[in-house]
Amino acid sequence: MLANYLIGLREGLEGALIVTILVAYLVKVARRDLLGRLWTGVGLAVLLALTIGAVLTFGTASLPESAEPAIAGSLSVAATGLVTWMVFWMLRTARDLSGHLRGTIDRSLVGTGVGLVLVAFLAVGREGIETALFIWAAVQSTGETTLPLIGAALGILTAVALGALIYFGMLKINLARFFTWSGAILIVVAAGVLSYGVHDLQESGILPGEHALAFDVSGAIPAESWYGTLLKGTLNFSPETTWLSLLAWLAYTGTVLTLFLVKSARGRAVRPLAVPRPAGTGTAATATATVPAPIH
Repeated sequence: MLANYLIGLREGLEGALIVTILVAYLVKVARRDLLGRLWTGVGLAVLLALTIGAVLTFGTASLPESAEPAIAGSLSVAATGLVTWMVFWMLRTARDLSGHLRGTIDRSLVGTGVGLVLVAFLAVGREGIETALFIWAAVQSTGETTLPLIGAALGILTAVALGALIYFGMLKINLARFFTWSGAILIVVAAGVLSYGVHDLQESGILPGEHALAFDVSGAIPAESWYGTLLKGTLNFSPETTWLSLLAWLAYTGTVLTLFLVKSARGRAVRPLAVPRPAGTGTAATATATVPAPIH
């Protein structure tokens, strides 16, 4: 549940920041008439994420039992790749997220502003698709359904609340620190999902070594125990781990986490992220959060 809460919080906060910047900029340039198009794009993006989640849940459930491990393993590997890309994308883009989005809006305001629907749909939809796929993979790896979904929902609700507070200038978040810590934790979680995916691919026969166990601690850490459930829910830890799953976990964590921390260290200097404030809400022009300075 904790891991899924973090996924919902991080992805939700990214989406909330994007929507906050889009809304605030439209208000600032006196184009409130286009807010409806913006929210249409956001609504379509949310609908797309829910649809993908439903297809993954009910579509894979109807597959032959022999095909489930192959599909689940492949999607787990894909989810790991998406989350890895997202973590590094935000590390690189957050330094000028506001300027990037405002430039995109300016190009979309030409004519009737219909392009703004597409801007909002693509910006928020990307976060929604990543969230749906990764949460589905996490649910499959833990065997739980209710708690992961509750955790993810709570994370998204928290992110929406934080986005609203940032918009109205009531909250300042050190985004550099938040995205660094949450990114590092998500990399560890993604490593567990990758390990689970490799095991599923072994079970399906696509990868070899299904019965070559690196360790079996099921006697000391029963999968049904509270601590076994906690480890599986947070780190996707399996008491019975194959050599290939273990090597995949070690290789991914060692390589990706090291690279992430090195890149984060290069951008520790921070500067303000200006979120445009609506006209007439006071003398303050921006709500400030701190983001990484450009990485050279």
